[in-house]
Amino acid sequence: MKLGVVGLPNVGKSTLFNALTQAGAQSANYPFCTIEPNFGIVSVPDARMDYLAEIYHPQKFTPATIEFVDIAGLVKGASKGEGLGNKFLSHIREVDAIIEVVRCFEDDNVAHVDGSIDPLRDVTTINYELIFADMETVQKRLDKAVKMQKTGDKKWKLEAAVCGAVLAELEKGNFARNIEFDEEQAEIMRSMFLLTDKPIIYVGNIAEDQAGKDGLPILQPLLQYADEHKSEVVTISAKIEEDLSEMDEEERALFIEELGIGESGLMRLVKKSYSLLGLISYLTAGEKEVRAWTITRGTKAPQAAGKIHSDFERGFIKAEVIAFDTLKNECNGDMQAAKEKGLVRQEGKEYVIQDGDVVLFRFNV
Repeated sequence: MKLGVVGLPNVGKSTLFNALTQAGAQSANYPFCTIEPNFGIVSVPDARMDYLAEIYHPQKFTPATIEFVDIAGLVKGASKGEGLGNKFLSHIREVDAIIEVVRCFEDDNVAHVDGSIDPLRDVTTINYELIFADMETVQKRLDKAVKMQKTGDKKWKLEAAVCGAVLAELEKGNFARNIEFDEEQAEIMRSMFLLTDKPIIYVGNIAEDQAGKDGLPILQPLLQYADEHKSEVVTISAKIEEDLSEMDEEERALFIEELGIGESGLMRLVKKSYSLLGLISYLTAGEKEVRAWTITRGTKAPQAAGKIHSDFERGFIKAEVIAFDTLKNECNGDMQAAKEKGLVRQEGKEYVIQDGDVVLFRFNV
């Protein structure tokens, strides 16, 4: 999973990226501090994995990972090339989902590019640049489809219709991903790699003293906007995440408890990202390796096995499955005990893997 971190200049985007990834991206109080995108790989925190590692003491421990891409600050006019906008927008096309960092804190020492704090204005600015860029992309495809209809090939008529429908919605200020199409039409739209077809999570970057507080007035318009556009909102204090990134595990847990925020911003962001993209993790465990495998919700057992190796899918026989909670709570993590109690199920090709399933695949090639 690759998540692109975007936002206006000076909203705390690179500070948050550094805190989440500890990748050391440059962070400073001036626009376009980030020019080339920075990349950081983050291990997904998962208590289930930690528990299995304690049981098996594996030679190798491989959690799921997320790649964060810190993309330079966008400005009004980015779709027309302002602030190196075309270059920055091209980086967004390569990610699975967009993380829009929105400034929700006051600080006289950090200038805002528009002179005041207004989260709704900021997300509208960014999103209209995404829409304008997509309008240009779709118009080019539409012009080509109209011209190619002269060949008599019916596919161009369908493509022209899809492009026309998408363009009409974009002109109303709507996102492409909220348009309802059948599968054939949706495939045409996906082939355009539109920016507004990507899921969006808005990260409200709040002040340290706002952390853990509900109903912050400054967030309400953003929450309503996200709801209307079928997106998600996570509130994070980039400064707190920066502090957390410098602590060991025990200090981090105590600090989170003192703040009353329940869990780190990274954990909240991971959960929202998985939910928005429809992803889950199944687990494999043994003395050689404890590992999390990320798949799309609804994946059947053979295709999930194929994530490990194509031979597993090709020669799939069955999957031996037990839910993590059952393994932990009823068998103290002992797989042999689980088998003796009849708790390990034998599942076939139609079984849909569930989040947290501990699986052993049987195959023959």
